[in-house]
Amino acid sequence: MSILPQLIANSLIAAGTYALIALGFNLIYAATKFFNLAHGAMATAGGYAAFFLLQSFVGINVVLAAALGVLFAGLLGWALDRAVYRELRKRKASNTVLLVASLGVFTVIQAVIAMIFTSQFQTLSGGAADSVYQIGGAAVTETQVIMIAAAVAIAAGLGLLLKKTLLGKEVRAVSDDEEVAKIVGINTERVIGWVFFIGSAIAGLGGILVGFDTGLQPTMGMSLLLRGVIASIVGGVGTVYGAAAGALLLGFVENFGIWKISGEWKDAIAFSLLIVFLVFRPQGIFKR
Repeated sequence: MSILPQLIANSLIAAGTYALIALGFNLIYAATKFFNLAHGAMATAGGYAAFFLLQSFVGINVVLAAALGVLFAGLLGWALDRAVYRELRKRKASNTVLLVASLGVFTVIQAVIAMIFTSQFQTLSGGAADSVYQIGGAAVTETQVIMIAAAVAIAAGLGLLLKKTLLGKEVRAVSDDEEVAKIVGINTERVIGWVFFIGSAIAGLGGILVGFDTGLQPTMGMSLLLRGVIASIVGGVGTVYGAAAGALLLGFVENFGIWKISGEWKDAIAFSLLIVFLVFRPQGIFKR
């Protein structure tokens, strides 16, 4: 039996995971112009919020627990912006200061999660076995199908949000020039708050689906963040479709790159792709 269909499936699954992180990351970067390293912690927080609900309330609907986990991640991202990043913006802090602050936030959230839930691997399950489907000679689980579909739907939804809605137009205006946006009457802090909520909620969904697929660990946020950042840079930082394209390319390069060699090379392949783009096409696939 050919391994090619399974490699393609694995590539799409990985791309879906990376896209759910990269989409929110790029949305936040477009509005704030800094690399929010705490974004990876939002994925972890969403996953553990769903885990807490499923463990604490026996019989709770899995979809409801996941939805509340997504909401929690979104609200946490919004609260961090209000409490930390907005205060720094008021003081005209540089992007470097914001970057360091986001790293501190990431570390604190990761430590708090480890203290509450311990550092042990946890299985996020709704009490039923994950169905496995055979599609074109490849085996994929129900969670993995949902992950791919969610990434496609969210990428399309964000594209429509930015182009067709008032909030989307305000986000684009803030992204182009925040000071000019203020002059024409846009409440930029409200817009940035919404951006953090939406971006963090998307990351939370990614963390929840990863939890159902492979499980949860307090340190999982850094791995997801690195892949999301690579996908963002490769696809084009600050662009929705760039995040999706970068995630797709990264997923295929990683999985086909280890076809004939050890899987331990996956990280090296991912960062090699990043270096190639930084050297030869630093603007990414899509220019912002």
